[in-house]
Amino acid sequence: MCAGAIPPDGTVPAQSLTQYRQGVVMLSTTAQQCPFVPGGEAGGAEAGRARRAESNEGQPTLSFEKNTPYVDYAGIDTLLGLQRPRTAEPAESAFIIATQVMELLFSLVRERWEAARDALEADDVPGALAWLRRACNAQDVLNDSWGLLADMTPTEFNRFRDSFGEASGFQSYGYRKLEFLLGNKSAAMIRPHKAMAGVANELADVLERPGLYDAALRLLHRRGLPVPADRVERDWTQDYEPSAGVEAAWTAVYADDKPGNDLFLLAEALLDVAERVTRWRHRHLVAVKRTMGAKPGSGGSNGLTWLSRNAEQDVFPELWSLRSSV
Repeated sequence: MCAGAIPPDGTVPAQSLTQYRQGVVMLSTTAQQCPFVPGGEAGGAEAGRARRAESNEGQPTLSFEKNTPYVDYAGIDTLLGLQRPRTAEPAESAFIIATQVMELLFSLVRERWEAARDALEADDVPGALAWLRRACNAQDVLNDSWGLLADMTPTEFNRFRDSFGEASGFQSYGYRKLEFLLGNKSAAMIRPHKAMAGVANELADVLERPGLYDAALRLLHRRGLPVPADRVERDWTQDYEPSAGVEAAWTAVYADDKPGNDLFLLAEALLDVAERVTRWRHRHLVAVKRTMGAKPGSGGSNGLTWLSRNAEQDVFPELWSLRSSV
């Protein structure tokens, strides 16, 4: 099987997942995705590319018997077929594309946060820092994607809003996984997806495991810092609650801000993640305020009030609160 191909049952072997997280394997479900020549090893593929370049006299290949390899590898025809507006309002296309872009980025951010969490659980701080840095890059693109909707007017939004009924970003299971990884946990948030057994199981798995911040606190404990026992082992399905003991542990980390202190670097990297989450929440709030004001949300919430409360919630709270006393 070509490296990067997903088995028919949709599972990814543990070794392949590890390679993927190390940047070795690219996963895709589209056909004809293998970049190697038929039956060849990587060296054979390199030789094949050299032969093509020589045969083409340095010009790109222009003739293919079927879909271009680019279309097949990235599933472009499938991707572009997913925009199906229900009205004639041009702004609806931008709304759908922005939503889909965000969903793809939710998945990428989740993969990187999970890889960082797993690295922390394995005491691999350099690996965790690398994954957090990559996550921040993806979060920057995610935040910038709100710009696709920045010029949408209330009248444009009104002309297609009724077409999506009760659909709401609140129902995004990709985003819910991110909130669970941040420590904002609630089993009730799985209920909207109970008819999607696979999705509900995935959410339950994230709910029941330590989140990104939990893994960091467990690492601090293993390093001898005074993290309270009830933050090292607890019911992971419950919301994370701020702790004075955790703030004291992080304060001890900040007492040594030398470049070689990997725990200090970790704290700042986690805060980079947290700050970007807060920016995303605020941009969501502003986008909704601009397009629909204080009207009730389509999913049954009170709209702005719900989003405002979420935007005001600190991510990794002790990393913020300690700044008042350091």
